[in-house]
Amino acid sequence: MTDQSQIAAEGPTAEQKRSTFIAVMIVFLLSALDQTIVSTAMPRIVADLQGLEIYAWVTTTYLLTSTVMVPIWGKLGDMYGRKIVLIFGICIFIIGSWLCGIAGEFGDLPILGSGMIQLIVFRGLQGIGGGALFTSAFATIADLFPPRERAKYAGLFGAVFGLASVLGPIIGGWFTDHGTTDIMGLHIAGWRWVFYINLPTSLLALFMITQKMPDIGTRTGGKVDYLGSLLIVVSLGALMLALTFGPTDGWLNFTVDGLIVLAVCTGIGFLIVEKKVSDPVLPLNRFNNKAFTTSMISSFIISMAFMGTIIYVPLYLQLVIGIQATNSGFIMLPLMGGLILSSFIVGRLVTRTGKYKGFLIAGALMQFLGLWLMTFLTEDSHAYDVLWRLFLIGVGLGPSQSLFTLVSQSASAPQQMGVATSTGMFLRQTGSVVGVAIFGALMTSHLTHSLAAQFPDMAGNINLGELQAQYMSAETAGAAVEMPDFMKTAFAGSMSFIFSGGMVIVAIALISILFVPVIPLRGRGPELKPLREAESALEDAAPGAPVTKD
Repeated sequence: MTDQSQIAAEGPTAEQKRSTFIAVMIVFLLSALDQTIVSTAMPRIVADLQGLEIYAWVTTTYLLTSTVMVPIWGKLGDMYGRKIVLIFGICIFIIGSWLCGIAGEFGDLPILGSGMIQLIVFRGLQGIGGGALFTSAFATIADLFPPRERAKYAGLFGAVFGLASVLGPIIGGWFTDHGTTDIMGLHIAGWRWVFYINLPTSLLALFMITQKMPDIGTRTGGKVDYLGSLLIVVSLGALMLALTFGPTDGWLNFTVDGLIVLAVCTGIGFLIVEKKVSDPVLPLNRFNNKAFTTSMISSFIISMAFMGTIIYVPLYLQLVIGIQATNSGFIMLPLMGGLILSSFIVGRLVTRTGKYKGFLIAGALMQFLGLWLMTFLTEDSHAYDVLWRLFLIGVGLGPSQSLFTLVSQSASAPQQMGVATSTGMFLRQTGSVVGVAIFGALMTSHLTHSLAAQFPDMAGNINLGELQAQYMSAETAGAAVEMPDFMKTAFAGSMSFIFSGGMVIVAIALISILFVPVIPLRGRGPELKPLREAESALEDAAPGAPVTKD
């Protein structure tokens, strides 16, 4: 009997399970970290590589490619096995991380262009690999352990994701401030270690998986929705480009209008394809259910408001207030603290009462209040003015992190639970991509008009790139050297404008929440409590990650 036949007959050994779990936990940690670790390094990256007007792209490109690749990697794992998918995913992630680290080191490159464009392209490649790490981690746990054992491992995933969310901005800030090194005559800027740190840990995980992970899992048939994935990438990419160029080139510009038309046409094409394929990226038939539809729409809008506004807070802290990158990471902690606290409390209350709508409404109102208070921040504000406001936003966001998925799952049949959960993940991440792109356009537009108002003679000729090159450097991004007052005032005003836009989006989300129907929650009986806790832990670990049911 071969080793694989023995594994199929007897199951993986305890050592194989332990080694595989450790390796999977490492790659999941890396995937989770890369969603937050870059945030506090971004002002220094922008100052070094130049490209303030495309600031948001470094984040949105990773989110876009990783989100679209999740269902593709998941399907490939079902067809060919988790091990080969993890190996390919880690290799792509390693290459992408290395390329991100060297972006701009050799000046402008043919086709790729400037260092900032290089970083954006390489972040997209990194996201492709990150999508495999994210989805395969959960599927591997389902393959390795029976349902009764999954709850404790799911809880560990939740702890790792929470830890990554908290430590990511701090680690990114520390590398940015203190990681600058000179090796063999080569000067390496501190922010580059944000990407290089992935290399040794990824190689360790790759070695463990190739040597210890058994080739397990049931092979299934089916087709991968490549066309739908391509169409949604083109649609969102064209939208992001239009929102990038629109504020500076004008919304009636031929190129901008062409990009908008392309985004709309490919978006419509995506919906048509999703109706016809057997295994769609976005199963449209689920939207026949009112509870599912309203909860998913609300989740999409809330994600737009949250990610679209919060991503710019480190920029405000470092460029306007002058806080170092490491300290800006610590200042972001109350946001996660409020989110974790309210998620825990609301989860307990919903489990006890079976009621959820009031908590969703209260959460949206709290988030609205937090964003409204953020609009009062100026160039003269202090760090503690930001701390407690971020805590309020986190408290408001907490209920939405689990309850929207809970509603969509309760509105779905047991055999559709995985589809409902993965759809929630896709829409939430897509909302984040769209939100970051929209608010990036708002910031660029407001900043340009604000500077034009201060210098009327230059109206129509404001070039953010030239101003950035003149007034923003690696020293002024979160360091003791202050930017000119007129730049700080312009940035502070743009931040206030962004938070005002976030209030509008949250208000729309609140209206959507009012239409979410009240339905009985699935599995409130005591006999289903262990399984429900396992699903809850998985959901807390990675909102929208597929949940396997046996």
